[in-house]
Amino acid sequence: MEKIKARITVNKKFVRGEIDRRIYGSFVEHMGRVVYSGIYEPGHETADEDGFRQDVLEKVKQMGVTAVRYPGGNFVSCYDWRDGVGPAKERPRRLEIAWRAIETNEVGINEFMRWAEKAGIEPVFAVNLGTKGIENAVSLVEYCNIKEGTYYSDWRKEHGVENPYGIKTWCLGNEMDGDWQIGHKTAQEYGRLAQETAKAMKQVDNSIELVSCGSSKSDMKTYPDWEAETLKYTYPYVDYVSLHQYYGGQELGTENFLSQSLDMEQYIKTVIGTCDYVKAWHRSDKTLYISFDEWGVWSVPDQVVAASVDESPWQVAPHLSEQIYTMEDSLLFAGMMMNFLKYADRIKIACQSLLTNISAAIMTERGGEVWVQPIYYPFMHMANYGVGKTLLGVDEIPCYDCDLSKDVPCVDYAAVYNEEGREVVLFAVNRTGKEAEVDLELQGFDAVCVKEHITMHCEDRKMTNLEDHHAVRPQQSDQSVLQDNKVTSILPSFSWNMVRIEIL
Repeated sequence: MEKIKARITVNKKFVRGEIDRRIYGSFVEHMGRVVYSGIYEPGHETADEDGFRQDVLEKVKQMGVTAVRYPGGNFVSCYDWRDGVGPAKERPRRLEIAWRAIETNEVGINEFMRWAEKAGIEPVFAVNLGTKGIENAVSLVEYCNIKEGTYYSDWRKEHGVENPYGIKTWCLGNEMDGDWQIGHKTAQEYGRLAQETAKAMKQVDNSIELVSCGSSKSDMKTYPDWEAETLKYTYPYVDYVSLHQYYGGQELGTENFLSQSLDMEQYIKTVIGTCDYVKAWHRSDKTLYISFDEWGVWSVPDQVVAASVDESPWQVAPHLSEQIYTMEDSLLFAGMMMNFLKYADRIKIACQSLLTNISAAIMTERGGEVWVQPIYYPFMHMANYGVGKTLLGVDEIPCYDCDLSKDVPCVDYAAVYNEEGREVVLFAVNRTGKEAEVDLELQGFDAVCVKEHITMHCEDRKMTNLEDHHAVRPQQSDQSVLQDNKVTSILPSFSWNMVRIEIL
């Protein structure tokens, strides 16, 4: 079969942006088994003194997660943070309305922050602007960030936490544009509430950074008017606007399915343009950045599990939407994630959704083992080696047309220059059923050798790690050759690839 041939040229002087390490974030929500029997399971053979599963912590660290958004998600829009602090035996059991479950509040702010320290991640907190508002948000900042001498800071100390957490980044609500959200608001209603909440939160701690709610997905009827309207209120007081996006569509065929990362790229470009319009409207000299703080592939859930939850609501930590990912899913996942590298100049935070058990990279069995899904590996590779600066590439890549999009590049890629580590790294997805021969020309670099070429590929694109937990995993490849400052790599059909090149 004839190979696809692609040429990419990168130049040391042509840089798109510095990569913020927080783009390698994830998301922990009180939903299903994300928290209970996900990161937290007292009595498990690996549980530490705080009840956290150390086998999961090890996978989180290997994955390279740098930041975690907490506690939601839809959950936060009906959550009072006060329910989750103080003696655990005195905490109330609540009806959790968003996911129709029972929330025991066994894990709350202080437990999560202990886990965050163990995991070595930066917390990104969300406040409730659904059923709550300014007072609830302000009191939480006081509890977390003020040293002592006030009601809530002293309350924290009574709970055994002497020093303030100094939490830096705060989301002003969650998906408030969605009619599924408890306390859903119009753009004007949200804009005014978020504006006043932001002003008050920064009165308590003017060092914090704030995230204004953007659109929940690219096909919302209110997008991008939502951003244009809400940012007119919040722009002077916030540092980021959030975006969320999930894609399904596996039944449409692989080439259609994988093309959806182009929709995501257009979504990003449109919101950047809208932010810059509002910047001009405000006559501001401040550039607003993007926090893509919820994203992932939405695969088909186990229908039996989904049905049992619907028939039996108000369970504690029910099995809910525990999606099993395929090799094919991991390729769209990788394409979505590479967009954060491509737009590193404007995207500074991103949180893969979710960390454990629901649309997750890491899966656990209650009382049993931990294993990883195929999406785990592209995340791990980019988080550990996508460090430094994104390079602007000039390319000649064949394209294909499909029902969802025209001119889809057969090879999707991002190139990174890690000056400290003395390497250039090419991340690439072959979106087609043919082998691809990719020439990467390195201008302004003195290439020494190909350090490694890792590829992930299965003949069966629907292969999962459910039965054999190692069925889909990366392998070392010898199909990259350096000659005259040009690396030629052979990418298998429908594959994920990372090529690391040592430079002087």
